Amino acid sequence: MSSDDLDVLVVLRDPVRRALYEYVVAQGHEVGRDEAARAAGVGRTLAAFHLDKLVEAGLLVSGFRHLTGRTGPGSGRPAKVYRRSAVEHQVTVPPRDYRTLALVLAEAVDVLGGEDAAQGAARRVGERAKAGDLREALTERGYAPYDEGGVTRLRNCPFHVLAEERPVLVCSLNLALCQGLLAAVGEREVTARIDPRPGECCVSFSKNNDH
Repeated sequence: MSSDDLDVLVVLRDPVRRALYEYVVAQGHEVGRDEAARAAGVGRTLAAFHLDKLVEAGLLVSGFRHLTGRTGPGSGRPAKVYRRSAVEHQVTVPPRDYRTLALVLAEAVDVLGGEDAAQGAARRVGERAKAGDLREALTERGYAPYDEGGVTRLRNCPFHVLAEERPVLVCSLNLALCQGLLAAVGEREVTARIDPRPGECCVSFSKNNDH
């Protein structure tokens, strides 16, 4: 575990800072200071202070944008906005290196041609999930589900680092895992499918009669 990861723990101990972080990462758009302050129930100045601390810690990234949509003369100064950082942090004491082992296993699956067996294993893992409904199961596993036009989409890929290195294998295993989650919660009217979007998980869920 690096000192940067420890710093992240310290940064998120503040309840206001954590609330601001959780709000920003849950949105599908860049968030301005006023919006974040309203969501956390604090003043704009305090929100700006904590948001910038989250940027310093590498948890958020910032930029500037006209929130009104107007540009050019008379549109005013662009506002500072925030969004989730793509940098991942893992904190374990003492340090653990699960990523390397996962890459080794992924390599073994490729070499041995074990994709079908791996998908079956992923589906069985999903089927053993304990959750009241699909949203709860997805939230507990870090998918950050949200609804859009009758489709449940996932803002976060819990396997992002591995998916970047082994996209075909990891996305197929992720789909199988999600199919297992559907079985675990007894949801027969919904189908999981590969439906990638930039910056989001590759899987989405929709009613069977919607595809």
